[in-house]
Amino acid sequence: MKIRFLGAAREVTGSCFMLEAEDVRFLVDCGMRQGGPDASARNRSPFEFNPSSIDFVLLTHAHIDHSGLLPKLTHAGFAGPIYATEATVDLLGVMLPDSAHIQESDAKHYAKRSKGKAPFPPLYTVQDARDCLEQAKSVGYDYEFSPHPSVRCRFRDAGHILGSAIIEVWVTEHDKETKLVFSGDLGQPNRPILRDPTLIEDADILVIESTYGDRQHQDTSATEDAMISIFEKTLFERGGNVIIPAFAVGRTQEILYLLHRLAREGRLRHPMVFVDSPMATEATRITREHMALFDEQAKQLADWHDQGHNLPYLHFTGSSDESKALNLIRSGAIIISASGMCDAGRIRHHLRHNLPRRECSVVIPGYQAEGTLGRRLVDGAKEVRIFGEDVPVKASIHFFDGLSAHADQPALLDWASAFHRSPAQTFVVHGEPVAAQTLADELHKKLGWQVTVPEQGQSVTLPKPPDRPQH
Repeated sequence: MKIRFLGAAREVTGSCFMLEAEDVRFLVDCGMRQGGPDASARNRSPFEFNPSSIDFVLLTHAHIDHSGLLPKLTHAGFAGPIYATEATVDLLGVMLPDSAHIQESDAKHYAKRSKGKAPFPPLYTVQDARDCLEQAKSVGYDYEFSPHPSVRCRFRDAGHILGSAIIEVWVTEHDKETKLVFSGDLGQPNRPILRDPTLIEDADILVIESTYGDRQHQDTSATEDAMISIFEKTLFERGGNVIIPAFAVGRTQEILYLLHRLAREGRLRHPMVFVDSPMATEATRITREHMALFDEQAKQLADWHDQGHNLPYLHFTGSSDESKALNLIRSGAIIISASGMCDAGRIRHHLRHNLPRRECSVVIPGYQAEGTLGRRLVDGAKEVRIFGEDVPVKASIHFFDGLSAHADQPALLDWASAFHRSPAQTFVVHGEPVAAQTLADELHKKLGWQVTVPEQGQSVTLPKPPDRPQH
């Protein structure tokens, strides 16, 4: 049996792993690469395998860096099922057509600017996304299913975003069963809205993420105090706006939860709050339809919301005209908009209008991949390029990893330490090189595990499992 690391190896985006056994070949995730000068070219390059040879796909969650190349896979000949949790399938129904719309729009803009150059076709179309969604199959948490005669699977709650899953996979080859566990993106425990990641007891092979494998998040209460201070100074003392680039799925809902709670506790004066992302609006609706996946605190807050004890001014914008009108607001507004790494969508317009203003603030509430506009802002750029023009950065920039939906190093180590026996081999993925190697070293030092940080494209023959009774 072999595993091939086709994405998210020594990098954070483009998650894609291929398993090949005696009579089956399948993918875990098929994500888009985001950030960096070569991301577009890599997304456009042909798959390193024959898509029609893939029997099925297992999807950990809906974020585009895990799901975004599924329509391309379908267009290229993949005809099998895509298994995901029910909430993930619901979110894909919003996210994949939205991603396709962006691809088509970018292609049209290129055609207008290219002046006779070779056409730049979309990576995939809205129709490709719709075709892909026909292949999606919902599976409940903790329910065992067999996508192939030699494979059994189970999705467990990863606590990262709505519907996110750790995937347990049992593959039988030559009458021996190997258990693989893919962590997907693990959530930080004791965070609002979602439940904590499920603890897994055993695996022969573990593939674990390492986005924050080299650091510890800021304490939640300290993060909240700092954010309240930023809101107070920016909105009411300096008379500016606060711009928050946030992932439409997960982060936006968590920020709204935080604003609700701070207002309820009397710690936050009532600002105007705008959510400027049609996809975030839909994702918020879908989130509320899956209340069973919330933790108790979030359920109580949702009840408070339903009773009308809302933020006094919360508005979800829809049309592009409504979005443009937000740029006429000079002070007192919190504008939450996608994309979370500032490289696409409406957030770029709000940054272009507010970055040059010293009275404004930009709050960046999560990981920013190398090469993205968000990363340049976090790294202290004095000027950035947006829509072909140079924009001075005079607004104050604030980065908070304490709001991240990813587990930090202590949480990753705690999750790993729950295994009752050491995996025969652990692969650390979904992290920049330093973060991935740091987590690998800690897993080896503290737990005595055999750990590898695979290279992009590397294929590894997996060790044979020990003799034990099959399920």
